Amino acid sequence: MRRRRRTVAAVSAAGAGLLGVSLSRKPDSPQFYGLSLATAVTWTVGAVASGPVHRGWIETQDQALRRPVVVPVLTGVGAFGCFYAAALVAQRIPVLDAALRRVLRFADGSTPLVALTTLANGAAEELFFRGALYDAVGESHPVLVSTVAYTATTASSRNPSLILAGAVMGTLFGLQRRATGGIQASTLTHLTWSALMLRFLPPLFREPCDVPVRSRTVL
Repeated sequence: MRRRRRTVAAVSAAGAGLLGVSLSRKPDSPQFYGLSLATAVTWTVGAVASGPVHRGWIETQDQALRRPVVVPVLTGVGAFGCFYAAALVAQRIPVLDAALRRVLRFADGSTPLVALTTLANGAAEELFFRGALYDAVGESHPVLVSTVAYTATTASSRNPSLILAGAVMGTLFGLQRRATGGIQASTLTHLTWSALMLRFLPPLFREPCDVPVRSRTVL
């Protein structure tokens, strides 16, 4: 446990720093893509180095234990629907509208590289925050602590829309981890939500004269 906690502390600082630096780079630049992938690698290596990460189970009506698949995917779809509705409201709030437009510059003009970096970071974040960090907390309110840590990491972006999304989704992912005992449910929800946000949210904030920019967002 001591080794896990030391590893988690070091990787948390390194990952947050890389995330902040990556989002300060120009969209569609080699530096941005390189730093984004480096962030995903950092979360993944940190999770593996800290110890075993469990996938989790759910109990069905016939009292059998199965890996969670369908429910997490549907949860991701539902979360996207809520965020899409919230985005329609945010368009009417200048501060949130400006924040969303800034971050969505990194997702406009979705390409295979955009999808790769987005989904790689989503999976890596679950490995680390709902895997290694959650386990390192022990019994001392792991859902709350992992959510606060996840939200604090997104704060390095200095973007209120990302910080709010981190708080909301971090809570959901933490509850899924607690309910299933592993990261499979939260990972599937995260990837489903991220893919839908990447596909459908940028056009909502694109001006008619905008030219799509190839890059990604970290969600």
